[in-house]
Amino acid sequence: MLNSTIDPAGSYMKSKLLYLILAAAGLGGLGWYAYQSQRIPGSFGFEVKGAAQGSGGQAPAKPGGPDAPKTGAAPGAGAGGRPSGPVNVEAAKVVTARLVEEAVAAGTLRANETVTLRSEIAGRISRVGFTDGARVGRGTVLFALDNSVNTAEVEQARAELALAQSNFERTSDLAQRNFVSQSAKDQAAANLKVQDAKLKLVEARLDKSFIRAPFNGVMGLRNLSAGDFVKDGADLAVIEDISTMKVDVRLPERYLGRIKSGMPIQLAFDSMPGKTFTARLLAVDAQIDANGRSLLARGSLPNPDGALRSGMFAKARVVLRENPQALMLPEEAVIPQGNDVFVYRIESGKAMRTQIQVGQRSDGKVEVLKGLSEGDQVVTAGQLRLQRDGQEVKVIDPNRRSGGGPAAGASAPGATPSAAPTAAPTAAPSAAPAPTGTASAAPSAAPAPPGTSAPAPAPAASR
Repeated sequence: MLNSTIDPAGSYMKSKLLYLILAAAGLGGLGWYAYQSQRIPGSFGFEVKGAAQGSGGQAPAKPGGPDAPKTGAAPGAGAGGRPSGPVNVEAAKVVTARLVEEAVAAGTLRANETVTLRSEIAGRISRVGFTDGARVGRGTVLFALDNSVNTAEVEQARAELALAQSNFERTSDLAQRNFVSQSAKDQAAANLKVQDAKLKLVEARLDKSFIRAPFNGVMGLRNLSAGDFVKDGADLAVIEDISTMKVDVRLPERYLGRIKSGMPIQLAFDSMPGKTFTARLLAVDAQIDANGRSLLARGSLPNPDGALRSGMFAKARVVLRENPQALMLPEEAVIPQGNDVFVYRIESGKAMRTQIQVGQRSDGKVEVLKGLSEGDQVVTAGQLRLQRDGQEVKVIDPNRRSGGGPAAGASAPGATPSAAPTAAPTAAPSAAPAPTGTASAAPSAAPAPPGTSAPAPAPAASR
């Protein structure tokens, strides 16, 4: 009686424990299946299909037949996904192009000649001989100071000079007839020279009351008018020669050895969009700016119409080097390795690893200084698939890609992305029915496409 009471409870516990063990085993099997599917895509489908065919006694499908498995492997791929034929790559040729190496900096325009007019003597302005912004010629009187006193001094000096001249002539005539001594003649000659120098002195003072243009140029704005009294050294106006303009450009110190006279400087101005001016480098300053470690270069450009003015900001581009026949290749082909640079050059259908020397980079292109010639074909995409130097390659057209994906047959070596979804439907009929709760692990149970017969169920031996 006691045993009949205890046995049902013990059987229940044993059954519950058995169910737990089966559930744990099922979860473990499902995890193993997912791990194998992720590690080796499509391998599970191949194994089940082979087991089903072997257990059912069915003959393997003939290659190329309707029942042949479609693994989706890349063309030329052998066992394990390793390439056994040419590797699909993209390539481009080395071409010649015009290459300009330049340095970009900010520049400031200056007039060819700039002078601030100042008075050397104090006085009252009696006349202004120009209008604001007018063009004047060399020697034009721009300001005239009151010179009435200086004019009187000049007239007095001229009278004294005339008297000294008469005395000298009379004394010379008397000295020839021995009526006066030679000493009297010398004194008359010295007095004549003194009076002549005195006249020149007062004439110079009179001339300083007229302020003239030192060269042909354009006048600035004046702030003085007739009647104003100015002291000596006071600023009167500014005159500039803008027929030729100078541009000062500050460049980094590293360009010191590459800047030479005669180099072209391309200038662009915000006030003149779409226009470009060309200046010629004249000289480089003898000193380097210690604050910014920059050098000052000065260029010159003609300005016949006067459109450019002093102080304008310019975007300067100094042409350091120009090569009309530079060898260029796409940046994608360059493979840096340490301090060296390599490319894969295609020769007779094989990719040869070649070391090159590169120069300037411009717009996605790289200049080749050494290692390649014009017309050489280099690999631009697919370098990671090349496992050895001299491997056979097949150049594909990148424009034949569909939907932005890789071209046909351009999958990476060893990868068979289409194997799993193709092999799984074939192996599905031979696989055992999935346990409860694991239906998502057998995507191969999808119905066959319309117009095709469903595969026959696998024999019981496969289970």
